[in-house]
Parts: sequence; C-alpha cells; structure tokens
Amino acid sequence: MPNHIHFMQLALDEARKALESNEFPVGCVLVSREKVVAMGRRSNTLKTNRNELDHAEIVALRNLMAIRPEINPNLITAYCTMEPCLMCYAALLLSGVRNIVYAYEDAMGGGTRLPLSRLTPLYRQMQVEIVPHILRRESLNLFKGFFRNPANSYRQDSYLAEYTMKQE
Repeated sequence: MPNHIHFMQLALDEARKALESNEFPVGCVLVSREKVVAMGRRSNTLKTNRNELDHAEIVALRNLMAIRPEINPNLITAYCTMEPCLMCYAALLLSGVRNIVYAYEDAMGGGTRLPLSRLTPLYRQMQVEIVPHILRRESLNLFKGFFRNPANSYRQDSYLAEYTMKQE
C-alpha cells in the first residue's frame, strides 16, 4: 500500500520552499515503486517574471524527463499539494501518469473532476485514480499564509483566495 502521507509531506516540503521565496506554495513529487523519481515546485509567480508555465507538476515532469526518462510513467504517482489545474492534469495524463494524489482542492481551476469519458478518444479511455485531501489542512495553511502576505500579488483577488481564506 502506498505511503501517501510520507510522499505528500515531501511535496509539502517543496511547497514550503516555494513559499519561502514568495512563490505560490505548490509542490509536486513523482513517485515510482515507492521511490521519489522527480520533484518540482511552483516558480515564476512574482510580478517581475510571472508566467503560467512553471507549475510544480510541469517542473517535476521536466525534471523526470531530464534525469530519469527510462521510468515507465504508468508506474508513477504524482503527489501534489494542490489539485492539478487543467494544464497540469492534461500534461500528467499525456505523459502517462494515471495516479494522482493531492492535498488541497483547487476550487477555482482544478482539473481532476473533468469527465474524461465525455472528451475526445485520446482521453476517453484513460483510467485515472485520484486520491484527494491527503494532508489537506497542512496544505491549506500554506495557502492561507501566502494569501495573508500583502507582498504576494499572485491570485490575491481571485475566487481561490476568497475560498481559501474561508476554509477551516
């Protein structure tokens, strides 16, 4: 049985590193056969270099391809401190990852509830296992810390910020 808590704690460590740099606190750890094979954290959310490509999952996938391209992606579980957005969810799926564990739901842009059976043939036949809310409170606290800091401008006036600050 997978050790979801252990690996999510590692993803949370990545998210904390992002937060310490005033970045959006998302971390991702890719695990194969109970071993970490790649990691990533969100970057480039600061105003000076902002982009929407350097999400934790994308960074982790890039790291995986650079250092461990031989690993069978069907054996990988992605541990994400926030539910993957549509871009990251699709990137994980297209890369062959079919197991996703996340901590905190992305109420504004989460992609894992997308009904794959209603999409084109490429996605329609995919069997994906999603495990939500592992260490949710720990992840939620990182996001609350991010949104409480007025120096962080990323998504401050969004539905996600409002939703996050109302969570217990």
